[in-house]
Amino acid sequence: MLDHRIITLLTVCEQGSFTAAAEALSLTQPAVSHHIRQLEEEWGIRIFHRKRGSLLPTESGKIAIKYARRAAALSDNFRRELTAASRSMTSLRVGITQTAESGLAAQILAKYSAEHEGVNIMIVTETINNLYAMLTDFRIDLAIVEGRVNDPNIRSVMLDTDYLVCVMSNNNPLAKRSMVTLKELEKERMILRLPESNTRNLFVSNLEILGLNIEDFNVMLEVDNIATIKDLIRKDMGISILARSACMDELRKGKLTALPIENLSMVRETNLLYLQDFEHTDILRDLTKLYGEMSRLYH
Repeated sequence: MLDHRIITLLTVCEQGSFTAAAEALSLTQPAVSHHIRQLEEEWGIRIFHRKRGSLLPTESGKIAIKYARRAAALSDNFRRELTAASRSMTSLRVGITQTAESGLAAQILAKYSAEHEGVNIMIVTETINNLYAMLTDFRIDLAIVEGRVNDPNIRSVMLDTDYLVCVMSNNNPLAKRSMVTLKELEKERMILRLPESNTRNLFVSNLEILGLNIEDFNVMLEVDNIATIKDLIRKDMGISILARSACMDELRKGKLTALPIENLSMVRETNLLYLQDFEHTDILRDLTKLYGEMSRLYH
């Protein structure tokens, strides 16, 4: 069982104050303070700076909180796997990005679960950086992301290669072309992903290589949700830069047009990430094979 003081610490982090944590845990504020003080004395550190009514972790506190989250995740995993084993089931938590969710990843996970009785999969959609943190903290078992990871603690299997394209309504005059130039892009209304997305960053970095800036383009709207972007594009509200894999269903059905951009080669990998102690090598093998089979149907 997870130490109740660890639960208190994580609740304080989540709620942002001792008072809110006490309310969430149905404890008194002095009890919450006592739990934190006990941990500080046991670990020989100070966990929080208290400034103007806010709590900020110290450097040592950040380390303590990181490992407290891992301990909580491992405790959850322990209970989850015991329950799954008692029911002769395998339970997996898989993190995917929005781009992966709009592409094949969700379909493949659903198909795999449907074909393997006793396998339960929970899908979590998050940003790449959050997925890295969740994987290393044992809050998810696998992650499907775009691009490479440089963390030596994370292993990967390449599932596919993908590339960014200019996506537009079929009614856009450019849709009749075989490619789009950067000069033409500068004249278009653009709907882009948020600045923290890998799709946006890959586009921006390729522009910078050519001595261009995102400010040179008419970015009229920034949207986090890919489905919303595609809906706006279908209504001819603007064009966007998206991963081709995120638009495959619409392209196959003729609902959108996707064109390459002159002088921009925005290629990236789609990788399946896992930690070294992930034991289900058969699942890794089967998911990789299934991804390849389904990917060929769309290419």
